[in-house]
Order: sequence, then C-alpha cells, then structure tokens
Amino acid sequence: MGKNLIQQRRGRGKGRYRSPGHRFRGRPSYSYIPRDSEKGIVVDIQDAPGRSTPLAVVDFKGKKILQIPHEGVFVGQEVNMQELSSGNILSLNRIQEGTKVFNIELYPGDGGKLCRSSGSFATVISREGNRVVVEMPSKEKKVLSSDCLATIGTVSGSGRIEKPFLKAGYKYHARHATGRRYPTVRGVAMNAVDHPFGGSTKPGKHKTTSHNTSPGAKVGSVSPRRMGRKKK
Repeated sequence: MGKNLIQQRRGRGKGRYRSPGHRFRGRPSYSYIPRDSEKGIVVDIQDAPGRSTPLAVVDFKGKKILQIPHEGVFVGQEVNMQELSSGNILSLNRIQEGTKVFNIELYPGDGGKLCRSSGSFATVISREGNRVVVEMPSKEKKVLSSDCLATIGTVSGSGRIEKPFLKAGYKYHARHATGRRYPTVRGVAMNAVDHPFGGSTKPGKHKTTSHNTSPGAKVGSVSPRRMGRKKK
C-alpha cells in the first residue's frame, strides 16, 4: 500500500524526524537588552549549526545576550547604542540615508525580523516624519516606523554561498546540521501508491486542497487565494 506521506511522518520525535532543538543556541533579539543600556562588549562568538551565521554573545551590564554579528566582528568589540558605526544598534531615525543595516525590526519592540541571513543587508533610503523607507535585498521598499531598531553593517558570513558543494554528500551534511530533511523527492516522481501526485497522469488530481481537509491530503496548494495560471 505504499508509505505515509512526508507530512504524515513528521512529529514522531525519533529517527529522521528527531527535534533539532539542540542545534539552536537561543533566540537573538533586541528585546532582551536592558532598556537603560548604552553599550555592550562582545565576549564570545559561538557556532550556530542551525543558522547560516554565527552568534555573538554581548555583555550588557552583566547580562549576556545573543545577537546576530556583523561582518568583521571580534571578541572585545564595543557595541554602542549611541554612535553611528558598524556593528552598533540604533533606531532608524538616527541612521543616515544610504547606510547598510540588518536585523531590522518590523514593528518597534519585536526584536528584529528582517535581513538576518548571512551576507544580507538593507539600505536606508529616506526619512519623513516618523516613517523611514528601507530598500530590501529584493529591491522591495518597506515603510517602517522610525522607532524600529537595526544593526549597522552587513550580516557576517557573506561568502557562504560562494563555495560550491561539489558533492551530494557535502549538501547532505550541511542540511543535516540545520535539521532539514535531505534529499527530498518530488511527489510527481513517485508512484501512485506513495503520493497523491504520483503515477503516470502527473499529478492526476487537483493541486488545490481545502484548509479543513485531513492532514494526509494536504499536498500542493493548501487553501490558495487564487487558482490557475497567473495572467501577465
């Protein structure tokens, strides 16, 4: 009768689908920084297998907090929340136009949501009143509150994608370290007993499924907002 689908096998808690929580050091966020702090010291740089970047341990008044480091960070560096220089944390209303920033808050106080992967950064375009326009890596422009915090510079690990994997084994170990299943097989490449999209009909049934359907049938486009090919 075939095997269960991938989404049906998840959550068992053993073997291939064991929780990868031990690979994550913690949650880097601005919300853990004491409100009266003006500067901190980088005391350690830790490897984070579940992330594309390392993590910096910053000491703010005796409280050690994880932060996403900038390119060129070093132990003993001062993280200032008043001066405009690389690695410092400031609100967007205090950052000049044309400055590269990362780990940007989407709303004031959320701890940082945008541009957190290795080598990524956004650019401050303009300021008007209590709003700041930021250009994302995708060239999309976002209008954010001027009270949102951001770190100046570029996320460390910018050369990660420059070295090719060369072998499937290297890709397997890299994905395994982050807790992601690899390799993955397309549903249309399976037999009909193994997947709803399998068989010679490709996929053989509609890709759209209801949001209220059973977990075993949730493949393809789950409760999509629109159907069919998008007209140009």
